[in-house]
Amino acid sequence: MSVIIFIPARYASTRYPGKPLVTLKGPDGEKSLIQRSFEAATAVKNVDAVYVATDDDRIKSACEAFGADVVMTDEACANGTERCADALEKSGLSADIVVNLQGDAPLTPPFFVERLIEEMQADPSVAVATPVLACDQQTYDNFVEDRKADRVGGTTAVFDQSRNAIYFSKEVIPYKKPGSFDEAKADVFHHVGLYGYRPDALATYVGLEEGPLEANEGLEQLRFLENGMTIRCVQVPAGDHMFWELNNPEDVPRIEAILNAQ
Repeated sequence: MSVIIFIPARYASTRYPGKPLVTLKGPDGEKSLIQRSFEAATAVKNVDAVYVATDDDRIKSACEAFGADVVMTDEACANGTERCADALEKSGLSADIVVNLQGDAPLTPPFFVERLIEEMQADPSVAVATPVLACDQQTYDNFVEDRKADRVGGTTAVFDQSRNAIYFSKEVIPYKKPGSFDEAKADVFHHVGLYGYRPDALATYVGLEEGPLEANEGLEQLRFLENGMTIRCVQVPAGDHMFWELNNPEDVPRIEAILNAQ
């Protein structure tokens, strides 16, 4: 099956304008968030092509400077899923699986993406898939710290016994009594900012209206659930990797610390 990765990136972020061009210091020096995300995508095996999808000339120029292919998309795209759909249409590309690796997730290990692709290749009934990662103590503490500080941070997911999503939230779900979290139980899952779609699912998505859950949470994937579509949650192991997205300026030192530790 042919696979394309799109990395949607926009400059005009409400919470963090210019986020894709923020520099992150690692053992390999300073690189922009979008470059580190692109390098994460190009490390994935068995992918036919990787493109940055953006509507901003500053991001386009920065990406072309480090050798990335870019597809220019409509400014009206409301989220990364819409931008991937627009990029697929505007580029004239075709693929059996379209992967959305969000541009704020430079710590995404290649095997997260590979596991997602394998799940979709093995089960043709899966129209949309996304990885989930059991929280360790540090990740759970980061979630709780962000909520106490009234910061919108990472997303958690709950799913049924068939691993189909029940809900995604910016709150920490399921609820845990203070002091009761135990990482050995693996019952709080961090949603990884990554999706795989069949092209038909992407086409369906852009024809749907935003619902109240998506509007309240600010989570694009809820549009699928609100319209009765299924999202397969693919559990991935952390291994020796710690995963965190760049959502707020406070996340920069967190990610830099992880880059240097790894």
